[in-house]
Amino acid sequence: MPHQKSTLGEFIIKNQSSFTYSTGELSSLLNALRLAAKVVNHEVNKAGLVDLFGDSGDVNVQGEQQQKLDVFANKTFIQSLKNRNIVCGIVSEENDEFITIKGQDKESNGKYVVLMDPLDGSSNIDVNVSVGTIFSIFRRITPVGTPVEEKDFLQPGRAQVAAGYVFYGTSTMLVYTTGDGVNGFTLNPAIGTFYLSHPNIKIPKNGSIYSVNEGNYSHFPDSVKKYIKYCQEIEDDRPYSQRYIGSLVSDFHRNMLKGGIYLYPNSTVNADGKLRLLYECNPMAFLAEQAGGIATDGQVDILDVVPTNIHERAPFYCGSSSMVKKLLEFIHK
Repeated sequence: MPHQKSTLGEFIIKNQSSFTYSTGELSSLLNALRLAAKVVNHEVNKAGLVDLFGDSGDVNVQGEQQQKLDVFANKTFIQSLKNRNIVCGIVSEENDEFITIKGQDKESNGKYVVLMDPLDGSSNIDVNVSVGTIFSIFRRITPVGTPVEEKDFLQPGRAQVAAGYVFYGTSTMLVYTTGDGVNGFTLNPAIGTFYLSHPNIKIPKNGSIYSVNEGNYSHFPDSVKKYIKYCQEIEDDRPYSQRYIGSLVSDFHRNMLKGGIYLYPNSTVNADGKLRLLYECNPMAFLAEQAGGIATDGQVDILDVVPTNIHERAPFYCGSSSMVKKLLEFIHK
């Protein structure tokens, strides 16, 4: 009989002592995210049957049309986090302002803040392309018992205590780090349990995939255009394969396992880049670095950028270390 893999719950408890703050609260917080992920996964898998495809009729703070599943996922994760009385505040892509969470005694007793994209890639829902949830966790910097403030969220990514994503694909996976490596868990839908399927994930030092929306090529900086041409040259181990799904979780997940580079530069259309620093770039950068890769805005490591607003955007280049270093050579020229 094959050895039974660890469940996510068992793994969290077993590795609790490796957390910088091993009080059990971060474990409970991760379990809240696990529970919400299972609920959202259930709805994603039956979206076409229960009329969860299509627009909700609302527009979020990013100026993007909200999908029905966006709204459902947002409510589900917020409610699951509120129920644990551990989180004092939440930033979501779907909400204009940060959300203050008060405990049963009406004080903000939670020690953590969570920043999230509840359903990344949601524009792909209607055509049944994989989507995901991205999350980032910090310890608050204001005193426990006082109202959460914006500065609790505006911390550089280097201060994250945990980050990860849920990937709703051919199988559903939860991948996360607490600063001690990256581990992936696959959901067994028959019994609703996540099992350790990808222990200690490492990004290959080199890869043969570049992921970029080449439809925006004419708007890219010259340095990025030159790097893309480099990727297409017939020389040594090139040309590389171009693979772009348009769902950050999907593109990142593939490149982390197979080796590759993801590019979303600033452009003449998006002067500051398009991806959100706090709940897209930061968590993916934390995962990338923990897996042996590199994440940068082209000038500094993403994790060293000091944010100035909760929905700030940033250029984002991430993946196999040798590929990102080569891109930086083009940028610094």
